[in-house]
Amino acid sequence: MDQPVAIEVRNVSKRYSDDPGLAPALDNVSVDIADNEFFTLLGPSGCGKTTLLRTIAGFEHVSNGEIRLGGEPVNGLPPFKRRVNTVFQSYALFPHMTVAQNIAFGLEMQGLDRKQTARRVEEMLALVQMQHLAQRKPAELSGGQQQRVALARALAPKPKVLLLDEPLSALDLKLRKEMQVELKRVQKEAGITFIFVTHDQEEALTLSDRIAVMSAGKILQIGSPNDIYERPQHQFVAQFIGDINFLPGHLKRGQNNENLFVPNGMPVEIPCQAQGLDSAKVQLAFRPERSQLVDPTQPHHLRGVIEAVLYVGTATLYQCRLNNEIKVMLRENNEGLNRGRAVGDRVAVNLPPHACLLMEA
Repeated sequence: MDQPVAIEVRNVSKRYSDDPGLAPALDNVSVDIADNEFFTLLGPSGCGKTTLLRTIAGFEHVSNGEIRLGGEPVNGLPPFKRRVNTVFQSYALFPHMTVAQNIAFGLEMQGLDRKQTARRVEEMLALVQMQHLAQRKPAELSGGQQQRVALARALAPKPKVLLLDEPLSALDLKLRKEMQVELKRVQKEAGITFIFVTHDQEEALTLSDRIAVMSAGKILQIGSPNDIYERPQHQFVAQFIGDINFLPGHLKRGQNNENLFVPNGMPVEIPCQAQGLDSAKVQLAFRPERSQLVDPTQPHHLRGVIEAVLYVGTATLYQCRLNNEIKVMLRENNEGLNRGRAVGDRVAVNLPPHACLLMEA
């Protein structure tokens, strides 16, 4: 990591019970998060992502391990003594205060004088583009506007790190997408580290510089959105990030010593990369948008029949049952074309080498 480190998490575990039969909420987690980075903790409910966020904030004590902020250990510090702030899912705005008063609250608690407070409030209103709503009460604001006020209030005291616990989950889909753009803009303009918790894969891919995918209290993989999507290192990561198909099979060597994948029950050999795989029993993973439906008379392709056709506007999804009884989902961009494929049609599936990802079975 070339950038200075904002947060260091070292071998952190968190147990809510002394019962050794109960799994820990965090299990020996380690990660470095850089200055000015938009870092996302992604995973299903119960994976430990919010617990990790709360240990960084100081709302939870770690059972083992250490957390450092700017190189200084913070394990024993209460939340108000850590240079972090949190934006919660509920926003928690003061209903009797105006937008400006909500933003000023933390500054006043720090003892800033009126002039400094007013200047900082103006800066935050400009940052979240809400100068014209400074005198409104929270009840007079939309959900997206309330989210912006909560963000401005958390940023006003100039924390070193801002923690965001699923702050967009209460918004409708269209507004959530709009706020994703705003959140990324605010993070870049504020120039501080954002640690963002979500279970929404698209949200994580859209916003993040790096993503940590979590499951059962562990971090399974850390990488850029491109790395996580294109080169998942675990089957769980591959399945959790986007749609993906799996074919069980085995590896064999071709006449020219190349690796060939042979799907179970199908007389097809698919050239593929197989670095780092020791087992002959493997599974081939491929994204629905990377495959191609072709004429079923063409040789050397997977063969099957279309069982469902789903029109989703920009694309059409085809659920196909291959001749070994495995179901796969394929995606074609519509591009104004009507290919006329229907349920019951026989098709062949072409998998270009770049579409294939081999994983241990």
